Amino acid sequence: MDKSLCAELIRSRLESQASESRSPANLYLAIRRLILDRELPAGTPLPPTRVLTAELGLSRSTVVRTYEKLRVEGYLQSRAGSATLVSEALSLSGPSHAQRGRPWRQGKPLSRRGTEIARRATSSPIQSGAFVPGVPDLRLFPFATWRRLMSRYICFEQRHLARYSQGGYGPLKSVLAEYLRASRMMSCSPRQIVIVNGSHQAIDLCARMLCDEKDRVWMEDPGYWGASNVLRASGLQIEPIAVDEQGISLPADPDSPPRLIFVSPSSQYPTGVVMSLSRRIKLLELAEAQNCWIIEDDYDNEIRYHPYTIGSLFGQARSQRVLYLGTFSKTMFPGLRLAYLVVPEDLAEAFAIGNAELYREGRMIEQAALAEFIEEGHLSTHLRRVRNIYQERRNVLRKAVESRLGDLVSTSGGLAGLHLPYFFNHAIDDVALSREMLEAGIVLRPLSMYYEDSRHCRSGMILGFAAVDAQTIEAAAGQLCAAVERRSQRE
Repeated sequence: MDKSLCAELIRSRLESQASESRSPANLYLAIRRLILDRELPAGTPLPPTRVLTAELGLSRSTVVRTYEKLRVEGYLQSRAGSATLVSEALSLSGPSHAQRGRPWRQGKPLSRRGTEIARRATSSPIQSGAFVPGVPDLRLFPFATWRRLMSRYICFEQRHLARYSQGGYGPLKSVLAEYLRASRMMSCSPRQIVIVNGSHQAIDLCARMLCDEKDRVWMEDPGYWGASNVLRASGLQIEPIAVDEQGISLPADPDSPPRLIFVSPSSQYPTGVVMSLSRRIKLLELAEAQNCWIIEDDYDNEIRYHPYTIGSLFGQARSQRVLYLGTFSKTMFPGLRLAYLVVPEDLAEAFAIGNAELYREGRMIEQAALAEFIEEGHLSTHLRRVRNIYQERRNVLRKAVESRLGDLVSTSGGLAGLHLPYFFNHAIDDVALSREMLEAGIVLRPLSMYYEDSRHCRSGMILGFAAVDAQTIEAAAGQLCAAVERRSQRE
């Protein structure tokens, strides 16, 4: 290739890049990309540094340093008294320029597991506005108090918070043990608590520590798709179990027991149903008799709209077969990404070790601030405030939807949490409705996407009410109800 053509290629690539195209870093990136794309094949002589300096209007030192960096990394080679060339070693590796559009390897680029994770992912990139479920109103959180507590540990020398800490920050675990005793009627020691980075990590830890590949898991149906995806990614077999007005409907005489049972007994997700006492007893007896493990997801019980707290399954169990999962994503803010597991006493040491080996805990400063946030009463104060506000917004949503749609919909739950489920009593395509409303700037989750078993799948919508004010709820609900009415007449 002629050196002037080579210089023109470099100029063209450099100018096609982002702003500050004359920076030394961008010159390096431009030449490297031309080499990797085989637009500058192996053996191609590069223009002398003086020529390229004049051509690009750069300092000679910039061009010299760029050539030297590429030579050290193996992209270029040079011999005394001869031109600088694209390394001959690159002639045997990688695709040619004509092959750039082809896959880097034959077949699918993702593993079967990766493909399944990507295919089943249903989380929305939109996490605000009407009617995104499961999202608190961040305007209500006392960030000034949180900043003060964080600063207390950032501004002073706290070397013990800069280290790894197996199982989490000790004072936080002690505070949580007392908090759970008072709020959830649970008796546990700080040693039984493992601090994790979000509920998905907690579920993954349970799967890895308690299950082997192809073990069976009973999941509520409809249920939390995030938990299903995490467990499926661990190689486990998901078996959906229908939910009715009493919670998970356990088989009378199961052929073979599962290894795990994932439930949300205090406020079933997404229906909001509270598991009856008889079902709780039956579930605990089954786990004890069959050596199953129960994961109790208590994702939003603290945001409850009646004065009576529902006791945890963990606290009710006679034998230690329940692992309790709690999170601060809804009570505080989702970006905190702190959750916790309460595990049976005989699993505590193994889970602390497993958490450290798999994920290498950190974020001790946030954990220390959280311990004080709870101990000083800020969390309880915040929860009392948002309960009243969220309850008012829930009531506004219920009135707006049910007064207009009447027998077209039915609902369940609503005693806790940040969303309301609505079942369609007529044939309405909830996925198509969701797409239509998204074009209008309104987010709703189709209820049908929460089902694994199509035989008892129902259509409907999951409507979050916490993150938007009453006026916004009324306006958005009006648009939504009009769309539902149109579809009920057509379908």
